[in-house]
Amino acid sequence: MYIYTYASHEEEAALCQLELQILFGEQARGGVVCSSIKLSVDRSPFIKRRIAAELQADSFEELLLKLPHIELDGKTFKVLYTSGDDSFNYDERRQLERAAGAVIRGTADMRRAERLFGLMKLNGRWYFGKAAENNALWLKHQSKPQNYSTALPTRAARAIVNLAAGSEISSQRLIDPCCGMGTVLIEALSMGIDIEGMDLNPLAVKGARVNLAHFGYPDRVRLGDMRLLKENYDTAIVDMPYNLCSVLPESEQLLMLESLRKYAKRAVIVTTQPIERQLELASWYLKKSTTLSKASFTRYISVVE
Repeated sequence: MYIYTYASHEEEAALCQLELQILFGEQARGGVVCSSIKLSVDRSPFIKRRIAAELQADSFEELLLKLPHIELDGKTFKVLYTSGDDSFNYDERRQLERAAGAVIRGTADMRRAERLFGLMKLNGRWYFGKAAENNALWLKHQSKPQNYSTALPTRAARAIVNLAAGSEISSQRLIDPCCGMGTVLIEALSMGIDIEGMDLNPLAVKGARVNLAHFGYPDRVRLGDMRLLKENYDTAIVDMPYNLCSVLPESEQLLMLESLRKYAKRAVIVTTQPIERQLELASWYLKKSTTLSKASFTRYISVVE
Protein backbone atom coordinates (compact mmCIF):
# COMPACT_ATOMS: atom_id res chain seq x y z
CA MET A 1 0.00 0.00 0.00
CA TYR A 2 1.08 3.56 -0.76
CA ILE A 3 0.00 6.57 1.25
CA TYR A 4 -0.12 9.95 -0.50
CA THR A 5 -0.65 13.31 1.15
CA TYR A 6 -2.02 16.23 -0.84
CA ALA A 7 -3.05 19.87 -0.46
CA SER A 8 -4.63 22.54 -2.65
CA HIS A 9 -5.71 26.15 -2.55
CA GLU A 10 -9.43 26.68 -1.99
CA GLU A 11 -10.09 27.76 -5.59
CA GLU A 12 -8.35 24.60 -6.85
CA ALA A 13 -9.96 22.16 -4.40
CA ALA A 14 -12.56 20.83 -6.86
CA LEU A 15 -9.96 20.28 -9.59
CA CYS A 16 -7.66 18.57 -7.08
CA GLN A 17 -10.42 16.19 -6.00
CA LEU A 18 -11.32 15.26 -9.57
CA GLU A 19 -7.68 14.76 -10.57
CA LEU A 20 -6.99 12.44 -7.61
CA GLN A 21 -10.22 10.53 -8.24
CA ILE A 22 -9.17 9.85 -11.84
CA LEU A 23 -5.58 8.98 -10.91
CA PHE A 24 -6.48 6.60 -8.08
CA GLY A 25 -10.03 5.53 -8.95
CA GLU A 26 -11.47 6.63 -5.62
CA GLN A 27 -12.53 9.76 -3.77
CA ALA A 28 -9.77 11.50 -1.81
CA ARG A 29 -10.58 12.77 1.67
CA GLY A 30 -8.84 14.54 4.51
CA GLY A 31 -5.58 15.26 2.67
CA VAL A 32 -4.64 11.55 2.42
CA VAL A 33 -5.04 8.90 -0.29
CA CYS A 34 -4.28 5.21 0.36
CA SER A 35 -3.84 3.17 -2.80
CA SER A 36 -2.20 0.07 -4.26
CA ILE A 37 -1.19 2.26 -7.25
CA LYS A 38 2.42 3.41 -7.27
CA LEU A 39 2.33 6.81 -8.91
CA SER A 40 5.30 9.09 -9.49
CA VAL A 41 5.08 11.62 -6.67
CA ASP A 42 5.77 14.41 -9.18
CA ARG A 43 2.78 13.62 -11.38
CA SER A 44 0.20 15.70 -9.53
CA PRO A 45 0.76 19.35 -8.59
CA PHE A 46 -1.26 18.66 -5.44
CA ILE A 47 0.49 15.54 -4.06
CA LYS A 48 3.11 16.41 -1.45
CA ARG A 49 4.56 13.09 -0.29
CA ARG A 50 4.32 9.34 -0.95
CA ILE A 51 5.04 6.71 1.68
CA ALA A 52 5.42 3.04 0.83
CA ALA A 53 3.72 1.46 3.86
CA GLU A 54 6.20 -1.41 4.21
CA LEU A 55 5.81 -1.74 7.99
CA GLN A 56 2.58 -1.50 9.97
CA ALA A 57 1.72 -1.81 13.65
CA ASP A 58 -1.12 -1.22 16.08
CA SER A 59 1.07 0.90 18.35
CA PHE A 60 4.18 3.04 18.08
CA GLU A 61 5.98 0.76 20.52
CA GLU A 62 5.23 -2.26 18.34
CA LEU A 63 6.48 -0.40 15.28
CA LEU A 64 9.75 0.49 17.02
CA LEU A 65 10.49 -3.20 17.47
CA LYS A 66 10.42 -3.67 13.69
CA LEU A 67 12.64 -0.75 12.69
CA PRO A 68 16.04 -2.30 13.62
CA HIS A 69 15.51 -4.84 10.83
CA ILE A 70 15.58 -2.17 8.10
CA GLU A 71 18.50 -2.65 5.69
CA LEU A 72 20.28 0.59 4.73
CA ASP A 73 23.26 -0.88 2.84
CA GLY A 74 25.51 1.75 4.39
CA LYS A 75 23.30 4.66 3.30
CA THR A 76 22.48 7.61 5.56
CA PHE A 77 18.82 8.16 6.42
CA LYS A 78 16.24 10.62 7.66
CA VAL A 79 12.79 10.02 9.20
CA LEU A 80 9.96 12.45 8.42
CA TYR A 81 6.73 12.35 10.39
CA THR A 82 3.75 12.93 8.13
CA SER A 83 0.47 14.07 9.65
CA GLY A 84 -2.44 11.70 9.10
CA ASP A 85 -5.55 11.92 11.27
CA ASP A 86 -3.58 12.46 14.49
CA SER A 87 -3.40 15.56 16.71
CA PHE A 88 0.33 15.65 17.45
CA ASN A 89 1.88 19.09 17.75
CA TYR A 90 5.23 20.10 16.24
CA ASP A 91 7.35 19.05 19.23
CA GLU A 92 5.59 15.69 19.51
CA ARG A 93 6.17 14.96 15.83
CA ARG A 94 9.89 15.72 16.18
CA GLN A 95 10.06 13.42 19.22
CA LEU A 96 8.47 10.60 17.22
CA GLU A 97 11.03 11.12 14.43
CA ARG A 98 13.91 11.01 16.90
CA ALA A 99 12.55 7.90 18.62
CA ALA A 100 12.21 6.06 15.31
CA GLY A 101 15.63 7.21 14.10
CA ALA A 102 17.29 6.11 17.34
CA VAL A 103 16.45 2.42 16.80
CA ILE A 104 17.34 2.25 13.09
CA ARG A 105 20.81 0.77 12.63
CA GLY A 106 22.59 3.37 10.55
CA THR A 107 23.69 6.98 10.37
CA ALA A 108 21.06 9.71 10.42
CA ASP A 109 21.63 12.80 8.26
CA MET A 110 19.08 15.59 8.59
CA ARG A 111 20.34 17.59 5.60
CA ARG A 112 21.49 15.26 2.84
CA ALA A 113 20.11 11.84 3.69
CA GLU A 114 20.47 9.15 1.05
CA ARG A 115 17.34 7.35 2.23
CA LEU A 116 14.13 9.13 3.24
CA PHE A 117 11.56 7.35 5.41
CA GLY A 118 8.02 8.37 6.26
CA LEU A 119 6.29 7.75 9.58
CA MET A 120 2.54 8.19 9.96
CA LYS A 121 -0.42 7.40 12.19
CA LEU A 122 -3.63 6.89 10.24
CA ASN A 123 -6.95 5.34 11.26
CA GLY A 124 -5.43 4.16 14.52
CA ARG A 125 -2.51 2.30 12.91
CA TRP A 126 1.16 3.21 12.50
CA TYR A 127 2.92 3.07 9.13
CA PHE A 128 6.58 3.30 8.14
CA GLY A 129 8.39 3.03 4.82
CA LYS A 130 10.37 4.71 2.06
CA ALA A 131 9.19 8.23 1.35
CA ALA A 132 9.37 10.44 -1.73
CA GLU A 133 8.80 14.19 -1.86
CA ASN A 134 7.17 16.11 -4.70
CA ASN A 135 9.83 18.37 -6.24
CA ALA A 136 7.20 20.65 -7.83
CA LEU A 137 8.85 20.35 -11.26
CA TRP A 138 6.01 22.34 -12.80
CA LEU A 139 7.06 25.48 -10.92
CA LYS A 140 9.96 26.17 -13.29
CA HIS A 141 7.52 26.01 -16.23
CA GLN A 142 5.74 29.13 -14.99
CA SER A 143 8.51 31.33 -16.40
CA LYS A 144 8.05 30.85 -20.13
CA PRO A 145 9.74 33.05 -22.74
CA GLN A 146 6.40 33.33 -24.58
CA ASN A 147 2.97 33.48 -22.95
CA TYR A 148 -0.69 34.44 -23.34
CA SER A 149 -2.42 36.46 -20.63
CA THR A 150 -5.37 34.03 -20.96
CA ALA A 151 -3.27 30.84 -20.87
CA LEU A 152 -4.09 28.09 -18.39
CA PRO A 153 -2.21 28.39 -15.09
CA THR A 154 0.67 25.91 -15.10
CA ARG A 155 -0.55 23.95 -12.08
CA ALA A 156 -4.06 23.67 -13.56
CA ALA A 157 -2.60 22.56 -16.90
CA ARG A 158 -0.69 19.75 -15.18
CA ALA A 159 -3.82 18.58 -13.38
CA ILE A 160 -5.83 18.70 -16.62
CA VAL A 161 -3.21 16.52 -18.35
CA ASN A 162 -3.73 14.00 -15.55
CA LEU A 163 -7.49 14.12 -16.12
CA ALA A 164 -6.80 13.19 -19.72
CA ALA A 165 -4.10 10.54 -19.23
CA GLY A 166 -5.08 8.87 -15.94
CA SER A 167 -2.56 6.83 -13.97
CA GLU A 168 -1.38 4.60 -16.84
CA ILE A 169 0.52 6.73 -19.34
CA SER A 170 2.74 4.24 -21.18
CA SER A 171 0.31 3.54 -24.03
CA GLN A 172 -1.46 6.90 -24.19
CA ARG A 173 -1.36 9.14 -27.25
CA LEU A 174 -2.68 12.66 -26.65
CA ILE A 175 -3.35 15.70 -28.82
CA ASP A 176 -3.77 19.37 -27.90
CA PRO A 177 -5.31 20.79 -31.09
CA CYS A 178 -5.54 24.38 -29.76
CA CYS A 179 -2.18 24.34 -28.03
CA GLY A 180 -1.51 28.09 -27.87
CA MET A 181 1.90 28.69 -26.30
CA GLY A 182 2.30 25.03 -25.32
CA THR A 183 1.46 25.10 -21.60
CA VAL A 184 -0.32 21.73 -21.72
CA LEU A 185 2.33 20.22 -24.01
CA ILE A 186 5.15 21.12 -21.62
CA GLU A 187 3.39 19.60 -18.61
CA ALA A 188 2.55 16.41 -20.49
CA LEU A 189 6.07 15.99 -21.92
CA SER A 190 7.60 16.57 -18.48
CA MET A 191 5.60 13.54 -17.28
CA GLY A 192 6.76 11.37 -20.17
CA ILE A 193 3.40 11.45 -21.94
CA ASP A 194 3.24 11.14 -25.73
CA ILE A 195 1.49 14.30 -26.90
CA GLU A 196 1.29 16.44 -30.03
CA GLY A 197 0.17 20.03 -30.45
CA MET A 198 -1.53 22.01 -33.18
CA ASP A 199 -2.79 25.56 -33.58
CA LEU A 200 -4.39 27.63 -36.31
CA ASN A 201 -2.41 30.71 -35.28
CA PRO A 202 1.15 30.86 -36.71
CA LEU A 203 2.26 33.14 -33.85
CA ALA A 204 1.03 30.60 -31.28
CA VAL A 205 2.88 27.77 -33.03
CA LYS A 206 6.07 29.84 -33.10
CA GLY A 207 5.66 30.72 -29.40
CA ALA A 208 5.00 27.11 -28.43
CA ARG A 209 8.17 25.99 -30.21
CA VAL A 210 10.20 28.64 -28.41
CA ASN A 211 8.78 27.52 -25.05
CA LEU A 212 9.35 23.82 -25.73
CA ALA A 213 12.95 24.44 -26.75
CA HIS A 214 13.50 26.65 -23.69
CA PHE A 215 12.74 23.70 -21.39
CA GLY A 216 14.59 21.16 -23.51
CA TYR A 217 11.57 19.42 -25.05
CA PRO A 218 11.27 18.41 -28.72
CA ASP A 219 9.19 20.27 -31.28
CA ARG A 220 5.81 18.50 -31.20
CA VAL A 221 3.79 21.36 -32.72
CA ARG A 222 2.40 21.95 -36.18
CA LEU A 223 0.33 24.63 -37.86
CA GLY A 224 -3.14 23.44 -38.81
CA ASP A 225 -6.89 23.31 -38.31
CA MET A 226 -8.10 20.73 -35.75
CA ARG A 227 -11.21 20.15 -37.85
CA LEU A 228 -9.04 18.66 -40.59
CA LEU A 229 -7.09 16.17 -38.45
CA LYS A 230 -6.93 12.62 -39.86
CA GLU A 231 -4.85 10.74 -37.23
CA ASN A 232 -6.34 8.90 -34.23
CA TYR A 233 -5.61 9.71 -30.58
CA ASP A 234 -6.64 8.28 -27.24
CA THR A 235 -7.52 11.64 -25.73
CA ALA A 236 -7.69 15.29 -26.76
CA ILE A 237 -7.21 18.26 -24.46
CA VAL A 238 -9.01 21.32 -25.79
CA ASP A 239 -8.87 24.74 -24.19
CA MET A 240 -11.56 26.43 -26.29
CA PRO A 241 -10.25 29.68 -27.83
CA TYR A 242 -11.40 32.95 -26.26
CA ASN A 243 -10.08 36.40 -25.44
CA LEU A 244 -10.85 38.95 -22.77
CA CYS A 245 -13.72 40.44 -24.77
CA SER A 246 -15.44 37.46 -26.39
CA VAL A 247 -15.82 33.70 -26.50
CA LEU A 248 -16.20 31.35 -29.44
CA PRO A 249 -19.78 31.37 -30.87
CA GLU A 250 -21.81 28.27 -30.05
CA SER A 251 -21.95 27.22 -33.70
CA GLU A 252 -18.14 27.19 -33.93
CA GLN A 253 -17.85 25.38 -30.60
CA LEU A 254 -20.20 22.71 -31.94
CA LEU A 255 -18.13 22.28 -35.11
CA MET A 256 -14.98 21.82 -33.01
CA LEU A 257 -16.67 19.32 -30.69
CA GLU A 258 -18.02 17.34 -33.65
CA SER A 259 -14.60 17.23 -35.29
CA LEU A 260 -13.07 15.86 -32.08
CA ARG A 261 -15.31 12.82 -32.41
CA LYS A 262 -13.47 11.81 -35.59
CA TYR A 263 -10.02 11.40 -34.04
CA ALA A 264 -10.28 11.14 -30.23
CA LYS A 265 -11.93 8.51 -28.03
CA ARG A 266 -12.00 10.82 -25.01
CA ALA A 267 -11.50 14.51 -24.39
CA VAL A 268 -10.97 17.04 -21.63
CA ILE A 269 -12.54 20.31 -22.69
CA VAL A 270 -11.95 23.66 -21.00
CA THR A 271 -14.40 26.51 -21.61
CA THR A 272 -15.39 29.82 -20.06
CA GLN A 273 -19.09 28.89 -20.12
CA PRO A 274 -21.07 25.67 -19.49
CA ILE A 275 -21.35 23.61 -22.71
CA GLU A 276 -23.62 20.70 -21.76
CA ARG A 277 -25.96 21.42 -24.66
CA GLN A 278 -23.16 21.53 -27.26
CA LEU A 279 -21.65 18.31 -25.87
CA GLU A 280 -24.98 16.53 -26.19
CA LEU A 281 -25.48 17.79 -29.75
CA ALA A 282 -21.98 16.56 -30.67
CA SER A 283 -22.76 13.11 -29.16
CA TRP A 284 -20.26 13.41 -26.31
CA TYR A 285 -21.12 11.86 -22.95
CA LEU A 286 -20.21 14.08 -20.00
CA LYS A 287 -18.48 11.69 -17.62
CA LYS A 288 -17.12 14.11 -15.02
CA SER A 289 -16.87 17.86 -14.66
CA THR A 290 -15.50 20.53 -12.36
CA THR A 291 -14.73 24.23 -12.29
CA LEU A 292 -11.65 26.33 -11.64
CA SER A 293 -12.34 29.85 -10.40
CA LYS A 294 -10.16 32.84 -9.69
CA ALA A 295 -11.81 36.11 -8.65
CA SER A 296 -14.82 36.49 -10.98
CA PHE A 297 -13.37 34.29 -13.76
CA THR A 298 -14.44 30.65 -13.98
CA ARG A 299 -13.20 27.86 -16.22
CA TYR A 300 -15.50 24.87 -16.83
CA ILE A 301 -13.64 21.58 -17.21
CA SER A 302 -15.48 18.65 -18.82
CA VAL A 303 -14.22 15.07 -19.10
CA VAL A 304 -16.12 13.44 -21.95
CA GLU A 305 -16.15 10.24 -23.95
